Amino acid sequence: MKKFAVLSILAAVVFASPLLAQKPGNTSTQPAAGVAAAKQAIEVPFVNRKLANGMEVIVLPDASVPLVTVEIAVRNGSFTEPLEYNGLSHLYEHMFFKPHQGQLLYNCEIALQTGNTEYFRAASCVETIKLREQIGSVIYLNNQDQLNIKNATTREEVVNYYFITTSDNLPSALRFINDAIRYPTFVEEELNEEIQVVIGEIDRNESNPFYFLDKTLKEKLFYKYPTRKKPLGTRETVSSATVEKMKTIQSRYYVPNNSALIVTGDTDPEKVFLYAEEVFGSWPKREKAPFEEFPMVEHPPLKESAGYFVEQPVQNVLIQIGWHGPSIGEDDEGTYAADVFSYILSQPNSKFQRRMVDSGLTVGTDIGYYTQRNVGPIAITLVTTPDKAKEALKAVYEEIAKFDKPDYFSDQELENAKNLLEARDLFEREKLTDYAHTLGFWWSSTGIEYFRGYHKNLRAVTRKQTNDYVRRYIIGKPRVGVALLSPSARTASKLTEADLIGK
Repeated sequence: MKKFAVLSILAAVVFASPLLAQKPGNTSTQPAAGVAAAKQAIEVPFVNRKLANGMEVIVLPDASVPLVTVEIAVRNGSFTEPLEYNGLSHLYEHMFFKPHQGQLLYNCEIALQTGNTEYFRAASCVETIKLREQIGSVIYLNNQDQLNIKNATTREEVVNYYFITTSDNLPSALRFINDAIRYPTFVEEELNEEIQVVIGEIDRNESNPFYFLDKTLKEKLFYKYPTRKKPLGTRETVSSATVEKMKTIQSRYYVPNNSALIVTGDTDPEKVFLYAEEVFGSWPKREKAPFEEFPMVEHPPLKESAGYFVEQPVQNVLIQIGWHGPSIGEDDEGTYAADVFSYILSQPNSKFQRRMVDSGLTVGTDIGYYTQRNVGPIAITLVTTPDKAKEALKAVYEEIAKFDKPDYFSDQELENAKNLLEARDLFEREKLTDYAHTLGFWWSSTGIEYFRGYHKNLRAVTRKQTNDYVRRYIIGKPRVGVALLSPSARTASKLTEADLIGK
């Protein structure tokens, strides 16, 4: 699964009143009539091609609206960051849309054409004009105002930058991305400004009590290399950023053989491939691929289970139980089973939900697996009250012990989970501006060929595979339990560290 949906869904109820319980439905474990009939998996109709310099080009055409989303995805993010660089991939993202050398060249050429000698001298345009041979024509910037819908995001295993514009502006968007990624300026004054902006983001995150639950879970699950799972970084590490560190990130990761161009919307794939070759084909390939020279760390497995308390001024009790899950490239089969199993248990009529929510023990319960190349975490989240927290934890561990039992879910529920995963993908494809980010995520964390066969492999998941998954990663395995609650709720709940890990 692409992300913990529970982080956004259940955070909203941390401060809310208890919800009404779901009504129990059909509990049969037998397949409904016709379930056994094989169903063909959906396909995502993207096409892709790799340039000679290693850059991947991915296109998902859809002419229903005359818009395109043009995105560059880079395999960068916190999974590349030792302590001294923690949060700097995110800071680099903030610098991407600062004036690049192509824009400086454009401004100098305008000054030259209009006789603005004052600007020409002040901006050292004599030197900048020399960039024309390297950068080429920057006349595309005449319509740069048409590229003003832009944004970027940083996650653990991908950083992406994108424009949303009309179809006829596709060449200009490609040129802008090319010049921004190959010819940044990294002005120290601008860097210092963005450092303060990112520190402001850290402050806002720390004003949300839920942040500390997520932070604690990650730090304890990935205890040896916690920075590799923290894209935001810390005030200290972000404040330590320098222009030289920005250039180091660029030289290591912002190279064609570590990047993908993704275009979705009203366009012709062959035209995109042609444009990509014209614009990015001259971008020199990094001699040694980034992850050959700077390999991912190996997160050591948990040695034993442990429970932790995070005291914050919240009304309810929020509990997360986390495990190390499968990694792409090591256990692909486990990642498919993880997604299907999570969807089975997340449905309102599942035995898991009936025991945890319909019973009134929790006001919200979910399970999620976050697909990652570098150890994807599994988390169960419970939202409950102080008087029910102890009983809820006892119940959730009793349910976990049943995860591999033959009657824990029906064949119908297995089939429904696959249908729902496909339906989610089809729904997301309705908004291609967002779906470009989906393609970028999968390309970076799993490789685009994994995603090409994703729904086919989901459709093939069997009960045996879900059992293998829960036995390998969840049942009886070392885990981290974290409870977010107020000091008074901790006293009232009588929770112990042992309760958090089911001991």
